[in-house]
Amino acid sequence: MEKIELKNTLPEVFALRDDVQSEIWHQDVTFERGHLYLIEAGSGTGKSSLCSYIIGYRKDYQGIISFDGKNIRNQTVGDWVDVRKRSISHLFQELRLFPELTAYENVAIKNRLTGFKKRKQIENWFGALGIGDKLHVKVGHMSFGQQQRVAMVRALVQPFDFLLADEPVSHLDEENGRVMSEIMMEEARAQGAGVIVTSVGRRMSMDYEKIFRL
Repeated sequence: MEKIELKNTLPEVFALRDDVQSEIWHQDVTFERGHLYLIEAGSGTGKSSLCSYIIGYRKDYQGIISFDGKNIRNQTVGDWVDVRKRSISHLFQELRLFPELTAYENVAIKNRLTGFKKRKQIENWFGALGIGDKLHVKVGHMSFGQQQRVAMVRALVQPFDFLLADEPVSHLDEENGRVMSEIMMEEARAQGAGVIVTSVGRRMSMDYEKIFRL
């Protein structure tokens, strides 16, 4: 996948509003593979909804979203399975980890589906992120900031053309946020991928090529 395009896209819940001022909604926007984007948003402006539209979890929007010129409304279930396995990885704001499983098990579930990373690489990421001693700790017993780092590792154990990172450092201190951004961008560059980061407040300190205000 080389491009994600939005054409006059708008959440249906905003359709009756006449005060929508956005550089994303009701605009023509293109995200290209290999580039780094930031979407800055206020609360309630549809940031997480946008991610859900792109990944195909929700369809309650007007306008068109397309992958390489193909309207995603025409995607089959099989198409979406392939997209989520090979083309787009998503770091959810709410993380969506399994609290009853260990940190490593949460990552391994996905890695078994893709066979993309060796255990040694995963363990190295855990160590670099300061959670090397949490590999076998149940996620439900970890802080939210620690869980964010587990979710990031999980997002990286698959091939992707684009990575959607929805508020990835909201609960991290500056140093852990810096390390996470370095790991994320190193993997994205290795795959030649595009990265779309969203932020309501704190943002990753990176050299964004384009910043949109939602």
